[in-house]
Amino acid sequence: MKTKIGSEIAKANQYLKDGKTILYPTDTVWGLGCDATNYDAVSSIFKLKNRVESKSLIVLVSSVHMLKKYVSVPKKALDILKSSNQPTTIIYKNPKGFAKNTIAEDHTIAIRIVQHDFCRKLIKKFGKPIVSTSANVSETPTPKSFSEISDIILKGVHYVVNLEEDTIATKSSTILKIDGENLIVLRA
Repeated sequence: MKTKIGSEIAKANQYLKDGKTILYPTDTVWGLGCDATNYDAVSSIFKLKNRVESKSLIVLVSSVHMLKKYVSVPKKALDILKSSNQPTTIIYKNPKGFAKNTIAEDHTIAIRIVQHDFCRKLIKKFGKPIVSTSANVSETPTPKSFSEISDIILKGVHYVVNLEEDTIATKSSTILKIDGENLIVLRA
């Protein structure tokens, strides 16, 4: 018999494989997600959020091993990832293998190794990075819980993961950019 988490992973994985969008719990806030290598799926996220494609998105990976398949990881980034006990997103240069609309105009991408059990297992099963952007329409507040997610978002995604609807997020991820030897904190 499948566990509820196992069943939700299987369902969400199939939607991702089919190029569809999902609404899912993460290690920070509820996220809108899709296959980060699928241009049309990523476009669907931008359309749903009413967000211009020139604004970048965060992408989640399941491990350092997966991260290294898509970006060159400086030693400084590895040191930060090993020592951080909170969700930490790092902006990397010259990504490869992503849909071009996930990559910022300066040819960088924001990636977080997810610490959330469901997300990590989903990404591992899917085998590729997934988009993770807050579950709100642009220019509206980020929902801290499932109950704060707007009907526009709930009705606009292809699948809503049926887990952790009572969880309340207390913080977004820290966002760091490594530029040579400089570490720039973009969001603490």
